[in-house]
Amino acid sequence: MKTLRILAVSLLAIGMMQSVSADNHEAGEASAGQPISLEGLVSAFGWDLAGAQITTEKVADGLYVLFGVGGNIGVSIGSDGVLIVDDQFPQVMEKIEAAIGEIGGDGVDYAINTHWHFDHAEGNNALGPKGTTIVAHSNARADMAKGGLVNLVIAKYQRQPYPKAALPVLSFDDRMQIHFHDNQIDLLHFSPAHTNGDAAVWFRNQNAIHLGDVFNNSGYPFVDVDSGGGIDGMINFCEQTLETVGPDAIIIPGHGPVTDTAALSRYVYMLKTVRSRVAAMIDDGKTLQEVMDAKPTADFDEVYGPETASLGFVNRVYTSLNQQ
Repeated sequence: MKTLRILAVSLLAIGMMQSVSADNHEAGEASAGQPISLEGLVSAFGWDLAGAQITTEKVADGLYVLFGVGGNIGVSIGSDGVLIVDDQFPQVMEKIEAAIGEIGGDGVDYAINTHWHFDHAEGNNALGPKGTTIVAHSNARADMAKGGLVNLVIAKYQRQPYPKAALPVLSFDDRMQIHFHDNQIDLLHFSPAHTNGDAAVWFRNQNAIHLGDVFNNSGYPFVDVDSGGGIDGMINFCEQTLETVGPDAIIIPGHGPVTDTAALSRYVYMLKTVRSRVAAMIDDGKTLQEVMDAKPTADFDEVYGPETASLGFVNRVYTSLNQQ
């Protein structure tokens, strides 16, 4: 099942590129460099919100991960209620709540957004009006409030500002603690990484940490340079995480199967190696196309999938380094 999830994400990315180049209105806009709608983006990814299925994995006592459409959802259940990390889309919220009910929860008391992207925080629009307390990094909240362009390289999405009811009501800059059913939950921001407002959520009792899209365990990551992300920050964020949680932690990625610190260490090695190769080619005066043609990820593709199925990983590394 986990292998199928990894394969599915790669196929979705490939399908998105095919859809963007297709002869239809939404794709025509994307090909011209114009933003597409959220509906067009969901369609391009091949996501079926109406038919989506939510599956559940128990990772430790009182801690679960839900897999569905979009980012992985961490779920902490106990005597104080339900706290989740990320919330996917409003269209699947009934199914998410049903899955939470099956593991002993009733509604959602707290929702932490690891960042502001649509596939991790759009569910705020369903939860906020119900009274769920939403929490995020201060930069993520600011981006939600003002909206902005999400440049996925192969397509662009103009996110409209979140309505007030869907905005985080609690925010933090570097570190925040939530004490919830006898568990200390640390929200950590080490640096800009995937975006400028990433939050890692560390469940101390279980020594499990949800990294959002700072760690993609389904393929190469997306570095949202336009939202303040950067390859150096992503490397730093992951290294700081490993130092903080120790070698025996449970690692919950933004996408892909739950894993361990060894997998995160291998991911850091890949990031640092590709970053070094791209930087060397930039120093040699190579253009973006020349860098891409050199295939600096080739020896990692067996693990992370074809780079061409990513959201412009090499492109974003190159762009990130060129902005320094």
